[in-house]
Amino acid sequence: MNTMRLRLFDAHNHLQDHRFGKRQSELLQLCESEGLIRTVVNGACEEDWLQVAELARQHPQVLPSFGYHPWYLRERTPQWKENLLRFLDKVPSAVGEIGLDRWKPALPYEGQEEVFTTQFAIAAERNLPASIHCLQAWGRMLELLKAGPRPTRGFLLHSYGGPREMIESFAALGAFFSVPGYYAHERKGKQRETFRHVPIERLLIETDAPDQMLPNGGKHQLTDPETGKPINHPANIAAVYQFAAELRGVTTESLESIVEENFLRLFGGL
Repeated sequence: MNTMRLRLFDAHNHLQDHRFGKRQSELLQLCESEGLIRTVVNGACEEDWLQVAELARQHPQVLPSFGYHPWYLRERTPQWKENLLRFLDKVPSAVGEIGLDRWKPALPYEGQEEVFTTQFAIAAERNLPASIHCLQAWGRMLELLKAGPRPTRGFLLHSYGGPREMIESFAALGAFFSVPGYYAHERKGKQRETFRHVPIERLLIETDAPDQMLPNGGKHQLTDPETGKPINHPANIAAVYQFAAELRGVTTESLESIVEENFLRLFGGL
């Protein structure tokens, strides 16, 4: 009988999200029983940074990450940069979720590059990992990453959805690429094929909970208490590993070892 305990690492999620209905402690306990060792919880705006910091204070497996997501830039205060630095000074942490987005309807692009480069420069100066969101702006993202300083330890392209042909260029700059369970959906064949070409030493796993559910919702089912709609349970991380192992044609056990090494290269010491 195999009693070996799993060692799983979630490179990107939003555990502070209000859709979890303040059940984070309960959810993390279940995650731990599934073998979760560390989980990177990404803030998206000033309003949720305190919640992220508090989760990290209460739960040692939480690695906090603070950043302004492009969807929420209109909400930032004049002191947003100072506030970001204050949180980064408070606790060992990453920078993110930051990025560029030309996909979301009615979302202004103006100002996105300035806020992104400001935050990425902070990550580079402090050699902190940065978690990057990018939709329909891959060419410009590559230009910006090439132009400025980058964290020596690297950065994460979360839920990478760019062209397969750009993987080599991003990896040469220090990119890691995290695959979500959402790419197991039948319609995501292009993304699955792309991830078959990600260098295995650059591969990470994410849930992006409460979003990006597996096709069947996963072993652990969860609903938004306000709307009753299904959301992604963070304890489904084990199922995402299984999906990624099948995608890459390796055993789950060997993938666990590889991903742990990759995770520690990017996030180790925080």
